[in-house]
Amino acid sequence: MAAFSGACAGRAGARSPARAAGGSLRVGAARCRERRRELSTRRLRATMRGHPRRPARRLCALRVAGAPAVRAAASPGALCPVSSPPAPGRPAQGTGGGVAPAEMGVMPEIAQAVEEMDWLLPTDIQAESIPLILGGGDVLMAFSIPVIQIVYETLKDQQEGKKGKTTIKTGASVLNKWQMNPYDRGSAFAIGSDGLCCQSREVKEWHGCRATKGLTKGKHYYEVSCHDQGLCRVGWSSMQASLDLGTDKFGFGFGGTGKKSHNKQFDNYGEEFTMHDTIGCYLDIDKGHIKFSKNAFITPLGFTLGRAGVAQKRPWLAFEIPPHLKNQALFPACVLKNAELKFNFGEEEFKFPPKDGFVGLSKAPDSCVVKSQHTGSAQVAQTKFLPNAPKALIVEPSRELAEQTLNNVKQFKKYVDNPKLRELLIIGGVAARDQLSVLDNGVDIVVGTPGRLDDLVSTGKLNLSQVRFLVLDEADGLLSQGYSDFINRMHSQIPQITSDGKRLQVIVCSATLHSFDVKKLSEKIMHFPTWVDLKGEDSVPDTVHHVVVPVNPKADRLWERLGKNHIRTDEVHAKDNTRPGANSPEMWSEAIKILKGEYAVRAIREHKMDQAIIFCRTKIDCDNLEQYFMQQGGGPDKKGHQFSCVCLHGDRKPHERKQNLERFKKGDVRFLICTDVAARGIDIHGVPYVINVTLPDEKQNYVHRIGRVGRAERMGLAISLVATEKEKVWYHVCSSRGKGCYNTRLKEDGGCTIWYNEMQLLSEVEEHLNCTISQVEPDIKVPVDEFDGKVTYGQKRAAGGGNYKGHVDVLAPTVHELAALEKEAQTSFLHLGYLPNQLFRTF
Repeated sequence: MAAFSGACAGRAGARSPARAAGGSLRVGAARCRERRRELSTRRLRATMRGHPRRPARRLCALRVAGAPAVRAAASPGALCPVSSPPAPGRPAQGTGGGVAPAEMGVMPEIAQAVEEMDWLLPTDIQAESIPLILGGGDVLMAFSIPVIQIVYETLKDQQEGKKGKTTIKTGASVLNKWQMNPYDRGSAFAIGSDGLCCQSREVKEWHGCRATKGLTKGKHYYEVSCHDQGLCRVGWSSMQASLDLGTDKFGFGFGGTGKKSHNKQFDNYGEEFTMHDTIGCYLDIDKGHIKFSKNAFITPLGFTLGRAGVAQKRPWLAFEIPPHLKNQALFPACVLKNAELKFNFGEEEFKFPPKDGFVGLSKAPDSCVVKSQHTGSAQVAQTKFLPNAPKALIVEPSRELAEQTLNNVKQFKKYVDNPKLRELLIIGGVAARDQLSVLDNGVDIVVGTPGRLDDLVSTGKLNLSQVRFLVLDEADGLLSQGYSDFINRMHSQIPQITSDGKRLQVIVCSATLHSFDVKKLSEKIMHFPTWVDLKGEDSVPDTVHHVVVPVNPKADRLWERLGKNHIRTDEVHAKDNTRPGANSPEMWSEAIKILKGEYAVRAIREHKMDQAIIFCRTKIDCDNLEQYFMQQGGGPDKKGHQFSCVCLHGDRKPHERKQNLERFKKGDVRFLICTDVAARGIDIHGVPYVINVTLPDEKQNYVHRIGRVGRAERMGLAISLVATEKEKVWYHVCSSRGKGCYNTRLKEDGGCTIWYNEMQLLSEVEEHLNCTISQVEPDIKVPVDEFDGKVTYGQKRAAGGGNYKGHVDVLAPTVHELAALEKEAQTSFLHLGYLPNQLFRTF
């Protein structure tokens, strides 16, 4: 989904933009840039006009209505459609509203390469996110095309000796105005583009921020408007203070609960405040007084912290500034918990103007104003050419995904020339000296996995000083594998301003945009995130049928009759009594493992599957299923056999994994048996079936898995084998991560196993998708969906309106009502406007 997936001319007889221009591919880069800026602006304006605001994400979220399940973010990066989540560096078919590449500002050279790949139209996410990235935004998703184009344009400008203009405010320019400081805030604290609207949606932690300027003398005032009912404290603090305002001796706060706070002491002060209230913050440095008002009303009695640190009653005051802060500048500050505020430092008219000589902060004379010490880390990249300093860095969670993304880059840059783009794949399992040799000769785009990238960066072999794009593909996968520190380390080493004045663009791709970890990451490393949400939460596309097969060992006693002719299990119960008649949880658990092997074989035979991806929970489960298929006469070397298969997981050697994936793609074997991590993001076209031998322990991964089918408008079937009883499975917490481990005790007893409850996991998946997944009998005969008629999985949906008959029936009453209203409106117009005019003319 990271790549545009649509041919330039999707209709018969239509000419591509490149050919329509007289066969010339040379359209100026300036013209492309102008077009994409126009489109980006138009899209954003249309978005803001056409969709209602959602208070919960009003500050940092821009939502677009009306497209297949997709997420994108236009600040830190953009996300991929969940309806059929193609891999973020890869193509994905879609509708895209009929937008051709040229209309999105894509270079003709890239458009021609796209056309030759015989794609139709961009998906909605691509149509939205590509112009946003080309326009300079951090966006979640669709990165291949815009990255190639902007890297090319950057190199072209350098080649022609052009110098760009700074496109964002540097730390120094931000500090020149009164606003909240983006370089002095908590990790989950968001600041609007005006620098005044602030928000934190963290519900368990407080996150704070200070302003860009402080004061050393005079009488000053600012206002804060509460936009919702979240918790907040506002007030003043010195540079030494914690961002958790009022919890140390350097900050003074007034909270929505009607408490004033200083040095972790919370005392009653005035009234509670909430949404629609305006809080006035007064600072009289000359007298050492701090007080607050609510809707212009100043609390008549408060408490002050005396010089000896003893609480004393004193009218009007909240605090008396203690001696140790007399000579320190005090800055406007706040701390939030799931709340939104807007500051007014005096640039706008105050809702409740102050009296008694207090003036707005923006009117304070320069002689008493101090700028914040937090100016940001936006160091500017060096201009000197370095061969080992790429312009774009794309981080992938697996070598297979990295190879796939690199292939897309090569395809898209096919006609990009003068200068030519140089790409490099940096992954483990390949001789480092070969990669270093390419680096020494110069590289523009690097695609790699965290391990080898970290090695080369830490040794100085890979220089990040000129990176213009940082792309984190399958971000949720990177985070779940424990690479958050690596990501933060990479980001901190990349200059935020390039040598030509452009801002570092961060693009984050994930099929689970609503993942908490992905949101936290975007808030931390992205510049004013703007989310373009085309659907919302995860959903399943119409091209995917997904069903559940209950595996009930108490009802289906087949496992008792198989004797030793069954799949080898994972030896979790090697020391347990699992013989029939034991009637123990261990016996039922072992029976489930045996039945699942039988059901997988039954599903293949029932549906005459000629190609499928089979997901297992662990690497040993993959190996055991492969061995069982070999017992059926199949296996890796049985081309064309009903049970020919290969494995893909982390314990297989890199060259074997690559070879196995290629054999499956070419159709040499029918089945790819893999784990979630190994298969994440891999794009395989036209796969008709998926079998989940075990449900994933993370509900988002269910969407990842079944998204392997139903792509490019082809019908797909996903079958999940769900145990009705708990199953004891491996859950290695040992240092060897399972290698040579036979500790079958439960995790809470110091072992490496857990009881796996698939029925609970199924309910979580259904709640996540807001639907009930159909169940079929153990014979795995799947009834055809009534809306689709006869279905051939792996083939494209039948053309014509028949596919939508069910939807038409549902909408028919509404359409009839709208037709009646339209008739009534037209009749009213004729009677009230047109007919009187005609009558008047007759006289």
